[in-house]
Amino acid sequence: MKRIFTLLLALLCLGALAACGDSKEEAKPENAQAPAGETAQAPAGDLLVGFVYVSPVGDAGYSYAHDLGRKAVEDMEGVTTMYQEAVPEGPDSERVITNMARKGAKLIFTTSYGYMDPTIRVAKEFPETSFMHCSGFKTADNAGNYFGRIYQARYLTGMAAGAMTKKNIIGYVAAFPIPEVIRGANAFALGVRAVNPEAQVRVVWTKTWYDPTTEKEAAKSLLDVGADVIAQHQDSPGPQEAAQERGAYSIGYNSDMSQFAPKSHLTAAIWNWSVFYKDQVEKKLNGTWKPESLWWGMETGIVDIAPFGPMVPEEVKAQVETAKQQIIAKELVVFAGPVKNQKGEVVIPEGQTATDEQLLGMNWFVQGVVGSTE
Repeated sequence: MKRIFTLLLALLCLGALAACGDSKEEAKPENAQAPAGETAQAPAGDLLVGFVYVSPVGDAGYSYAHDLGRKAVEDMEGVTTMYQEAVPEGPDSERVITNMARKGAKLIFTTSYGYMDPTIRVAKEFPETSFMHCSGFKTADNAGNYFGRIYQARYLTGMAAGAMTKKNIIGYVAAFPIPEVIRGANAFALGVRAVNPEAQVRVVWTKTWYDPTTEKEAAKSLLDVGADVIAQHQDSPGPQEAAQERGAYSIGYNSDMSQFAPKSHLTAAIWNWSVFYKDQVEKKLNGTWKPESLWWGMETGIVDIAPFGPMVPEEVKAQVETAKQQIIAKELVVFAGPVKNQKGEVVIPEGQTATDEQLLGMNWFVQGVVGSTE
């Protein structure tokens, strides 16, 4: 009898535990935001849209800007989103993209250059899912690519930096020597020299997208050689912090980074991904989405500059704003000839402008940039 009683007691405890587990699951809100890497409970009929990020969404930089766009999509009727942050480029990204497709995502945005080949491979396995890869160039029957002409915003921030430097040495902390980053540094330098032909832009490569410590140290190395303005193509605000600690000015990237260096932050080249993501999701919802190679300009609102810091004089603000309106009206083209390379050779002749093919394959620095493209 004692054994029977013990067995019954054990069964009752197991039953109670199971009941507790069931009630906890039922209490979970149906539309609760999923943790990073998990799928939200999508209402029946909702379009599930996935986003893959190379760095943390709290980086205040690149992935943060993309995630603001995702949140705008989440607010659309009939749409639920999921995301995975800090996904390394390579095999890990292919696994994450595959898992999203398996979980039912019908539109997936992969937001880093190194996700290009994994995106195309997964697209072939899931023909009913649409894929868009950021900053790449490959397409498939169900996969396109996209980017914004952030180099237009970089030109404007270069103008601000060129107007504000006293030593005519501007530091540029850059991630990887790929066309996207080289193109941005060149546009920045062209903006600098449009207002200050004597200034030079010194580039240092970190070979990382997101490493706050490395990026901050790279900025310090530029400050050590006399730079009094620090710009960046990096995801963290580390370079901004280094500039403020040394009493230099700074130019941010991806988002308004003024909160990290309020005494130094002149402005920033920023993204507004919401206008693009909402457009693509709307097309997926109404059945008009197709795999395209899209490169939107400043006139669409996808790229812009952050508000100026209080240290920027009104005349500098006005000069930059005039150039901005000219870019929007397509009266000012950033890469319009004559444009010379570091050796002083004319690469884009007078009367000509760089083609998109030339911009997408850019592997040389313009005159005024100090550094190697390797």
